[in-house]
Formats: sequence, C-alpha cells, structure tokens
Amino acid sequence: MAILDILIHPDPRLKKVAAPVQDVSDDLRRLADDMLQTMYDAPGIGLAAPQVGVMQRLIVVDCVKEDGAAPRPIVMLNPTVTWASDAQSVYEEGCLSIPEQYGEVERPAEVEVRWNDLKMGEHSERFDGLWATCVQHEIDHLNGKLFIDYLKPLRRQMITRKMVKLKRERQRA
Repeated sequence: MAILDILIHPDPRLKKVAAPVQDVSDDLRRLADDMLQTMYDAPGIGLAAPQVGVMQRLIVVDCVKEDGAAPRPIVMLNPTVTWASDAQSVYEEGCLSIPEQYGEVERPAEVEVRWNDLKMGEHSERFDGLWATCVQHEIDHLNGKLFIDYLKPLRRQMITRKMVKLKRERQRA
C-alpha cells in the first residue's frame, strides 16, 4: 500500500465531475487500498478519488472515532443519495484538500446511500450523524463541489487565498 498525494484547493480537478466506475480492475482495488491508507495516515474520515487525481466515482469512509473501537472502512463505487431527511444538522467540516480550514455546513441529518462494492455488489444503508455528513461531503467531491462552496463568498475567498499561499510555500520547500 502507498500513501498518495492529496490535491490541494484550488486545483481544477477538484471542480470536475467524476466518471462512473464501469468495472473493477486490480488497479482500482489497489487504488481503494491506497486511498484508505492515505485517509488513515492524514488522518481523515473520508477521501474521494478526485482528491488524489483520479476522476472516478470512488470514495472511502470510516467515521469510527471511539478509542478501542474496530475500524469500519467502507469503499463505495458510484455512490448516490437515494433519500435525505427533511431534518438538517450542522457540522464543522474540514477537508484533506483544504488543510487546517473549517466551516459550518448544514446538510440533511440522515441520508440513505446506494453504492457498489469492489465486487460490484449493490449496497444500501441509512447513515446519520457524522457518517451522514461525511458521506455527503465525499459524494460532493465526485460532483466537483467542496465544503467551502457552502460558505459565504468572503469566507470562501479567504480560505482560497490561504490555500494558494500554502501551495506556494510547499513548492518552495
């Protein structure tokens, strides 16, 4: 397994819609493993393929945070929200592509998601709390949307300027 480079906003690939996964190859399985390794290493609770420069509808999530609890990594191919609650919740979201920046985002409190696994088997599950927020955040990545797109324009511009500066500093290092 390898730790992948995570794209930092602004990067045009983060604003593009990812293509559906048509079939599962060894390369795609390796990518899913590498994405999980990268997510845990970051550390994060979700990662979408476009964040590592792969324009396919693949996300990985694991929102288990309790000490001693077994991890629950989920690999989702072509995930779609099939139902969303009317009730909303607000979480302070962050993103591995926008390091050390956070903002309060309002989303449906519960969602039902349908996806394929790495054997193209179909799954459907209802998520709430942090899991619901995370899976919606990662699906947004597949549609070229970032959590900062939910923020007020001035705050979004401020965060973007910080990311441009961070990228310049990393290039110099």
